[in-house]
Amino acid sequence: MCSGNIYHIKPEAKVLYLRAALGTTLSHVSDIIGQQGLVCAVKFSHCPGCDLINLAKKRTNIIPVIEDAQHSHKYHKLIAMVDVIFADMAQPDQTQIVALNAHTFLCNGGHFVISVKPNCIDFTASPKAIFVSEVKRCNRRQWSPRSS
Repeated sequence: MCSGNIYHIKPEAKVLYLRAALGTTLSHVSDIIGQQGLVCAVKFSHCPGCDLINLAKKRTNIIPVIEDAQHSHKYHKLIAMVDVIFADMAQPDQTQIVALNAHTFLCNGGHFVISVKPNCIDFTASPKAIFVSEVKRCNRRQWSPRSS
């Protein structure tokens, strides 16, 4: 299967959350990993980023990163290697963005989860065709982490 298993997000995990919206999913991930875990939440927009910063004040296991997930080189010195990458973005090039971040941040044996939103990729194609295409795209990628 292309995406990781959601159960890889477990207590004490280090998670890179791409395009963290201030919905319930980020809070759930924070709860699951607990205080010994860490979520580096990447969010591009500065105004909604303020909400992310406020949430991080309440949840000390969330580190807000106000940056564009497409430009991991801008935040690579802020984030250590992670166990899981969780991508919850509405973008046609989400697989490319995850691959870039996986190369930079995903530890050996790490996992990823991509939330595929078919209408954001191609609203003219069937959702099933989009899912099949994204799985193929993932399988063509080399998901190996960078060498240290």
